[in-house]
Amino acid sequence: MKETPEKCLRVILTKSVIPNRMISVRNMKQYDYILFDLDGTLIASAKGVEVSIRHAMDALGLPCPDLSDYTGYVGPPLEDTFRDLCKVPEDQIMRGMELYRDYYDRKGQKTNRVFDGIFEMLKELREKGKKLAICTSKNEPVAEKVADILGLSPYLDAVCGSTLDGARRAKADIIPYAWKRLGCTDQAQAVMVGDTAFDARGAELAGVDFIGVTFGYGTVETMAACGAVGFADTPAELLKMLS
Repeated sequence: MKETPEKCLRVILTKSVIPNRMISVRNMKQYDYILFDLDGTLIASAKGVEVSIRHAMDALGLPCPDLSDYTGYVGPPLEDTFRDLCKVPEDQIMRGMELYRDYYDRKGQKTNRVFDGIFEMLKELREKGKKLAICTSKNEPVAEKVADILGLSPYLDAVCGSTLDGARRAKADIIPYAWKRLGCTDQAQAVMVGDTAFDARGAELAGVDFIGVTFGYGTVETMAACGAVGFADTPAELLKMLS
């Protein structure tokens, strides 16, 4: 299933979206299972993604698109980025993904850093008995390695990502997989936390609530248009909403 933010953008063009942030903080529903996007939600990673795309495009001998707007490629499945943003010919997409992943593994991920306040937030949520998982469009073994390197793994119950064979690639596919990995039997008890319309749209398609963070790479307007139930400006504020 391919979820794009196009539907969300159409909503913005037809009506004003004004999220009520105070209501989301004071009257937030309590969730037992919390799914976190990785890039832009738990970690600052856009630079590593950018340089890895540039390397892949250069290795393919193709012109690289303008990558100044992180919202265009931090969030969607890598295959979609090469096809839709980079305009890579169909028969070269898989090779481009291989080049990207090899470079990201060797160099790109070294620029990643965990946002301030994330460790404290995860620690307190675990102490309150919440089940926590990373839910990312990254290939699952890559996401596991990133979580290990950055020290996130001890705070998580699962790291859930995409598969190389495409059987699980979009957020709408990964979210149900993640809540099941956590042992959740009622999706109403689960929430997706992310920073882009790709995350929000995936949650909408999967039928779970979505909370947006504003310190990542997306916008409040596009996330609100996809049905976000609340927003947090900092990990500390997110902790209050989820506790």
